[in-house]
Amino acid sequence: MAFLTFKNLHFRQGTWQLAIDAKIERNSCTAIIGPSGAGKSTLLSLIAGFEQPERGAIFVDGEDITVLAPALRPVTILFQENNLFAHLSLARNIGLGRHPGLQLSAQDKTRIEEAVAAVGLEGLEDRLPESVSGGERQRAALARCLCQDRAVLLLDEPFNSLDPALRHEMRLLVDRLRRERCLTVLLVSHNPEEAAEIADTALFVHGGQVLEQGNLEELLKHPQTAQLAHYLGKSKE
Repeated sequence: MAFLTFKNLHFRQGTWQLAIDAKIERNSCTAIIGPSGAGKSTLLSLIAGFEQPERGAIFVDGEDITVLAPALRPVTILFQENNLFAHLSLARNIGLGRHPGLQLSAQDKTRIEEAVAAVGLEGLEDRLPESVSGGERQRAALARCLCQDRAVLLLDEPFNSLDPALRHEMRLLVDRLRRERCLTVLLVSHNPEEAAEIADTALFVHGGQVLEQGNLEELLKHPQTAQLAHYLGKSKE
């Protein structure tokens, strides 16, 4: 049984439509690839509850989450902008993932410490965001996601602003955390080759529809549709 299911999911914005039927396996990393405007980020917004579908449903482990408020969904999301508060230390920014008012219990503080250690920020907890590197800020934002203890991690091109070496480092960190914490990860990417470092499967979204789904390496080598071949800069044989 699939862990994450999009069943007859439809969303409309003006004349543009998104229509998705797809299944994602538990503890997998799935890259969502496709041209700009295809609907990749919209799909993440629907999963997170920032947008509501016109019809259809999203199921996580058999539960229809489309009826749940965003804060109650077993989902957390990391954007390209890390959205850290400049006046709060890294630890307090991370703590917002446990409680928006930072009214933290002993268990909350333990979860924060575990998340800090998981992303390698020990010793930097009391630093302000402006005093650390861009990679360290993204690690803090990732730690904030982790300490929410959600089963699904959504990544909306969060590492694009980093240099290639740091992007590689962050992808490997996400891959390790996925395996250690049994996370199901969906990664929006404009660079399928980079995504292939950690993603085992992919959804190719084009014109608001999933045109291809399967093993990412196979899709990159042998695209089955002219649209994917064109997106990859290949000719369809």
